[in-house]
Amino acid sequence: MHESVQNYYGKVLKNTGDLKTSACCDVSSMPAWLKPLLAKVHPEVSARYYGCGLVAPALLEGCRILDLGSGSGRDCYVLAQLVGPKGWVLGVDMTTEQLEVANAHLDYHAERFGYANVAFRKGYIEDLGALELADASFDVIVSNCVINLSPDKDSVLREAHRLLKPGGELYFSDVYADRRLADELRQDEVLYGECLGGALYWNDFENLTRRHGFADPRLVEDQPIDITDPALAEKLGAARFFSATYRLFKLDGLEPACEDYGQAVIYQGSIPGAASAFVLDKHHRIETGRVFPVCGNTWRMLKDSRFAVHFQFIGDFSRHFGLFEGCGGGLPFDQQGALSPAASCC
Repeated sequence: MHESVQNYYGKVLKNTGDLKTSACCDVSSMPAWLKPLLAKVHPEVSARYYGCGLVAPALLEGCRILDLGSGSGRDCYVLAQLVGPKGWVLGVDMTTEQLEVANAHLDYHAERFGYANVAFRKGYIEDLGALELADASFDVIVSNCVINLSPDKDSVLREAHRLLKPGGELYFSDVYADRRLADELRQDEVLYGECLGGALYWNDFENLTRRHGFADPRLVEDQPIDITDPALAEKLGAARFFSATYRLFKLDGLEPACEDYGQAVIYQGSIPGAASAFVLDKHHRIETGRVFPVCGNTWRMLKDSRFAVHFQFIGDFSRHFGLFEGCGGGLPFDQQGALSPAASCC
């Protein structure tokens, strides 16, 4: 499968227009603040971008970031501007042709940014130990539509957990299915290369994250994917796919459910670009100055991470009130427009 993916992304695909689904986002769908950063990225790097979401969480200045499956380096060069001269970004990819594009423009971007803080290394995201990366050496790990391509997702999650600092996060976009796919679909080389064949059933994914120490996966945003190629759509039948961004915090002691301890937070409006509200995930938009009740896990995600100085914290864990209201199960993704040909992924 590694050889198949390397061939698809190194030789078959020459630019984003070669994709057969809407799994790749165009610049027009990006937020306004991101466009000036993308404008500084070399056109050849952007042309070889095959991501499915936006992997740029808030408050990255000075952070050490690892990009799993960095491809041509587009996300790395965007993140380099967000971490600034005191931060550092490392991209890891297994495809020679993609790495050649990324490395060819290191000097170009250093000149545009005014500093050099990006590096790329060839390797497999399932075997980061071979790159001799130290335990707990990264503040944030990102990935953009790559983990679904891995034949060993357990190893990817295990390695990510090992490399993150306590309180750090794995923040990544990927493709998920609303059901488990038949083996013949999972082995189809085109479906796999298009990030569909390797897509996990969303509930299997959430169980996978918990197995490797990420006890409370948080969905940030999602969109249905439009299968624009009729032949692929016929193969896939009724299966539906979603592009989704998750954040997984490395925090010991998170509980498997959202438990209510009577806690709350007050956001101070001090995170750059988030003056009126901070969005932790799809269900937590915390307005500035407002007392915002939270479960114990959310309280810890804010208090024991890089976000702590931007919040006031109310309460502790001395008294338990049961399950936090509103927590439940079921498909987490928005389904409205899932069958619409106009639906995009980002």
